[in-house]
Amino acid sequence: MLDNPSLQHKVGVITVTYNSGKVIDEFLGSLVAQTHQNFVLYAIDNASQDDTLERLNSFTDPRTVVIANHQNLGCAAGNNLGIHAALESGCDSVLLINNDTVFEPQLIEKLVAGLSQYACQMTAPKMLYYDCPTMIWAAGGCIPWSRGLRPKHFGYRQGDRGQFDKPRRVNYVPTCCTLISSDVFRLIGYFDTRYFVYFDDVDFMYRAMQADVKLFYLPGATLLHRIQALTGKNSEFVIRYANKNYLYFLLKNFGFWGTLPFFIANQAYFAARLLLTLDTPGVYLLKQASFREALQDYQRS
Repeated sequence: MLDNPSLQHKVGVITVTYNSGKVIDEFLGSLVAQTHQNFVLYAIDNASQDDTLERLNSFTDPRTVVIANHQNLGCAAGNNLGIHAALESGCDSVLLINNDTVFEPQLIEKLVAGLSQYACQMTAPKMLYYDCPTMIWAAGGCIPWSRGLRPKHFGYRQGDRGQFDKPRRVNYVPTCCTLISSDVFRLIGYFDTRYFVYFDDVDFMYRAMQADVKLFYLPGATLLHRIQALTGKNSEFVIRYANKNYLYFLLKNFGFWGTLPFFIANQAYFAARLLLTLDTPGVYLLKQASFREALQDYQRS
């Protein structure tokens, strides 16, 4: 065991499931093997149609709370249900984590230790590809203006040669694995449920950055992630919500006129991809429909 953290630190582990039967057993196996044992798992199921609930209900660890929704409320609302339950039960911190992941036994211990070691309020591990554990998916990240405030993962698709092995402060990580001190939610609030899924984490991290919440990337902690294993890579679902919520994020934070330059740049980018046959006409039209949906959501908000 590490000297830090104290065993008294209680962690609320929150995972949102949706048709997760193919991956949930390996996730649960990683969780029960943790050296930091003072945790409660809050599994929020969004009306799975496979055997996810059966697998969760047959999991006999007494530190498990299953909340079964009768409809798919989305990732943001699901996380909020778990966060509320964790705070109500007196958890010192909340670990938001996808269930399409597997991780080392010391993951929670190292993330909790980092809170005191670096005097910060959030920590995150080095995230590697499940199918290629020597390749980096995210070694921390940022939300740069140069990318139109689309998030950037440091080390994305790079071989892990130790080039990102120094702990450092960052202003963004994907919340598929992020430990967050309970005080952060009291300071900046919960996730915005209008995102449903995608960009809810960017919005949350952007608010945290504005509030000067300290987030540290800890390369000594590692996790393997099945990228888009449950939603499908480049599926219509991903294209719709990723583009819709990107525009909504800009409108929410910068208003219509502040967002206009980003909108024009994205329209040019969409047209270029169509002309270069990188996108089919169907994908182009789906992106346009997603942007229209974002404008409608913003007008109603």
